[in-house]
Parts: sequence; structure tokens; C-alpha cells
Amino acid sequence: MNARTMAASCLAAIALAAGPSRAQVNTMPPILREVSITQNLNAQIPAGLAFRDENGNTVHLGDYFGSRPIVLSLVYFNCPALCTEVLNGELHTMQASSLTLGKDYDAISVSFDPKDTPELAKSKRDVYTAQYRQFGRPAAAQNWHFLTGDAASINALTQAVGFHYAYDPAINQYAHAAALMLLTPDGRMSRYFYGVIYPARDFRLGLVDASNGKIGTLTDQAMLFCYQYDPETGKYGVVVMNIVRSGGALTLLALGIFMFVMFRRDRRNAVASPAANPAAKVS
Repeated sequence: MNARTMAASCLAAIALAAGPSRAQVNTMPPILREVSITQNLNAQIPAGLAFRDENGNTVHLGDYFGSRPIVLSLVYFNCPALCTEVLNGELHTMQASSLTLGKDYDAISVSFDPKDTPELAKSKRDVYTAQYRQFGRPAAAQNWHFLTGDAASINALTQAVGFHYAYDPAINQYAHAAALMLLTPDGRMSRYFYGVIYPARDFRLGLVDASNGKIGTLTDQAMLFCYQYDPETGKYGVVVMNIVRSGGALTLLALGIFMFVMFRRDRRNAVASPAANPAAKVS
């Protein structure tokens, strides 16, 4: 596969993440018809699925569930193109976000190629966590996990999150879509972000959403009222009615405060008026 064909396949896979149209299905290469992402929102990730960490130790996905939301990326570590862009986009978004890896959330990158090894996973982790630290962020090696596993665990995980991909033996590569996923602290699917560029605002709001408001600020909570997640686009959009409602509520509040101040001033004036006019008081 030459560079132009590879680039076209990557762009097609990114477009497919949001769901292929009927015209796309009829014209795309057969292998890409197997590639898609189904948003299994609120689906529980099986906590007992076994993988290997960067040191070759057996771990279970449930070991990473707990107090913080999780950023999940499904890639394979020998990928020559798209997976690197997914990880680069994830890194850049984490660097741009004011939320901190290890403090506010954790990250897990799982290879869906059963041939990938813990040694390769460790080399990937070292590269990306070193770049995260270069931006003045604290050490991330203990909170960004790069996992490998056997076909059974991989299939169970990809089915649970709705990640559909296909192996092309002719070029010894996988066809797959590009996305970043957010999990709640207890391992339920919360958000999907498509492509390889993830806006820092959406990333932050998604994590605040996934944490049920346990991270973030009051400003974030206010923004979540005005911005709503759209599963079709994988982005947060402005909710006009919420803004209208909040604007109306603020108007009523301001009117109420104004009326309270005016009534209170009139009452003070009425009480003070006899005291200021003794003649009126005698009469």
C-alpha cells in the first residue's frame, strides 16, 4: 500500500467512525465495510478482562476502575499511520487540558493486535509520558497504561465498547476507525470523540460529565447546562433552550432583586418621613 492509498484509507476510517452512509457503504473497499464504531453509551466494561501491562504482569481492567474517570484509546502499537495520530491527538489534548492526568483522570491505551508485546507497549508508554512531562505536567507513567492481551480479551473489550475493525492479510495491517472514549470511574461507557483531533473544551466537559461532577469547577457545571453531548457528532453543542431558560431565570432573578430593593427603599422612606417632619407628627 502506497502513501496515498494509506492516507485515503485512514481518512475513510475516520469518516466511518460516525457511521457510514448508504452511499459510502456501496462505494468503499469491502474491508472498510466492516469498520465502524457503535456508541454503546452506559455499557459496562467487563472488569474481569485480563491483559498484560508494560512489565508483562497480568492485570484486569477492573484494577483501573475506582475514583477517577478513564480516557480509553484502542490502537495497535505496530500501526504505521492512524494509531500514532490517535495517540498524538490524545497527548496534545491532555497537554492542553487544565485537568491533570493522575489527579483528575487516568488513561488506558489497549492494543487490539494480539501480536503486540509488553516490551512494545512499554516503549510507547515511555515516549508519550515523557512528552506529557515536557509541558510541565507531573510524571504520568503510573497513570497512562499501555496494555496488550490475547484475542479473547481483545474481542470482548472491543465488542463491549462497539469498536469494529478488520485485519487485512494482504498488507498485514488492520483497518479501523479513530476515536477517543471516556469511561466513568466504575467502567461504564460515557463519551465517544471521533477523529484524531479532540477539542480541549469537549475533552474537559466529557471528563466532568463522566465523573458526575466530582471533578471540575462550578463554571464547568454551568457550561454543561448550556452544552449538551451529541452522540452523532461526538461533540458538545450549544443547547439553545437551556440558554433561553437560564437567561429567563436570570431576568426574573434580577427583576425580583430590583423589586425587593425598591420596596425596601420605599418602606425606609415612609418610616423616616414622620421623623424628619415634626409638625406632621404633632398634627
